[in-house]
Amino acid sequence: MSGLTKWVFLVLSVTQFILGMLGNGFIGLVNGSSWLKSRRMSLSDFIITSLALSRIVLLWVLLVDSIIIVFFPKAHDAGVTMQVIDIFWTFTNHLSIWLATCLGVLFCLKIASFSHPTFLWLKWRVSRVVTWMLLGALLLSCGSAMSLIHEFEMYYVLRGINASGNVTDYFRKQKNKYERFHVLGTLWHVPPLVLSLASYILLILSLGRHTQQMQQNGTSSSDPSTEAHKRAIKVILSFLFLFLFYFLAFSITVSSYFIPGDETTNMFGELMTMVYPAGHSFVLILGNNKLRQTFVEMLWCESAHLKPGSKGSFSP
Repeated sequence: MSGLTKWVFLVLSVTQFILGMLGNGFIGLVNGSSWLKSRRMSLSDFIITSLALSRIVLLWVLLVDSIIIVFFPKAHDAGVTMQVIDIFWTFTNHLSIWLATCLGVLFCLKIASFSHPTFLWLKWRVSRVVTWMLLGALLLSCGSAMSLIHEFEMYYVLRGINASGNVTDYFRKQKNKYERFHVLGTLWHVPPLVLSLASYILLILSLGRHTQQMQQNGTSSSDPSTEAHKRAIKVILSFLFLFLFYFLAFSITVSSYFIPGDETTNMFGELMTMVYPAGHSFVLILGNNKLRQTFVEMLWCESAHLKPGSKGSFSP
């Protein structure tokens, strides 16, 4: 692979890393400073802050992985360093996905309105339900990371057999078993995807029913409940879109394990993977009133300071 391709890949990786750090760092600073002032934090702010922090770690892991791909390509496929990176990537990856899913479920239970007993039972216990979901998300993320240990053991057994040149039926069976185990690792993404999709569908149905009731009553459809529905739908829909995009990128990255020497596929998958933690942070900022207002005020103050003679308008 040409050096130009590697440098383009590294520049794009660093650019996405900087954008992601700015977005997630902004969320962490705003919510963190708000908590320091009031010593209180809502459940949604706690999830968003935890999501931002997990994505900051994930972006660092992806950046380190990109640097290793460019400067140490031989060390990328083996060694203790890559095992540590894979474990951190898997843990922070699944944790951030589950945190975004918990946020969608929280929006759904708080905003959507249905008369079904099961939904009402969950709605009345929304804080407890989401808290248990967060604990479950932490355990599942640890489980997904720990499952890599068995995969590493299988990988080194295969490397030892392959290095000896003794390619037997046992080797082929073990290789097929390893490949199946590696591909089945993507199934960890299915539960959060199903829950997010269910939350989105319920919000759509609830919005449709609410809009129909408003039309029958002859009142305006731009009431606070409708706006809350629309904001929640935008946040969850953007998460679903970026998550599907991320899942495609992750599948491409996984497929690179079975294409020997194909660094281009791995690089392309890596770049696509970084779009999700970097891009979704700005969606969260725009979808949250406090974050959006702080962001707009910061931009307004910055643009006012850049104008000639604007300094006097801010003086006491």
